[in-house]
Amino acid sequence: MFKNIREDIASVFDRDPAARSTFEVLTCYPGLHARILHRLSNKLWHADLKWMARFLSHIARGLTGIEIHPGATIGRRFFIDHGMGVVIGETAEIGDDVTLYHGVTLGGTSWKEGKRHPTLANGVVVGAGAKILGPITVNAGAKIGCNAVVVKDVPAAATAVGIPARILDEENKTGAGFNAYGIGNDHNDPVNKALHGLIGHSMTVDQRIDFILAQLEKMGVPVDEERATAEKFDPNHLNEIVD
Repeated sequence: MFKNIREDIASVFDRDPAARSTFEVLTCYPGLHARILHRLSNKLWHADLKWMARFLSHIARGLTGIEIHPGATIGRRFFIDHGMGVVIGETAEIGDDVTLYHGVTLGGTSWKEGKRHPTLANGVVVGAGAKILGPITVNAGAKIGCNAVVVKDVPAAATAVGIPARILDEENKTGAGFNAYGIGNDHNDPVNKALHGLIGHSMTVDQRIDFILAQLEKMGVPVDEERATAEKFDPNHLNEIVD
């Protein structure tokens, strides 16, 4: 127990530059308090003292603002930063070195018994307000952006953002590391890329139409009406809107 607590304190110093002393971490970090109380409630749960386990988790929720079901499985060096509003369901499984920020929900999408909450593999970072729902897997080293809603598996080392969450393209991996709110170093949103591509294609089509009309004019074909009715758009303005 004490070895695990020492590891938890060390993980706070590793991941929160605001931490100044061990005493401060022990007395002022609700994520650490919630983790210690969850260890106790989890032991009671597996000892078949279900009501006592739930009551202890209820007390922990009131003290910390963090709700962890006593049946949830949590690995080593688990860190909840700020913590208020975090909810972790009964069948959730969390690996080692996982970080959650405030407002995160590891929730279920079914009322049926059995596995109904997410699995977070080692080293996952979940940004503030994110919702990970259902018996899905967020694989090792993945990052979930703030306020994302994740309902499908996330590949290892990927970054997922949006509602519903989609995977960002991270072509440039240099400098990748811990990001405080789960945001990737590279914001290559595939939807933005697709929109920019369509805008660029439309601009090329307009240029080709202008060229065809110019050639027709040289041949003596009247094209004034076509030029007058052609709709123009500003690709630079549209690209700014998409960004």
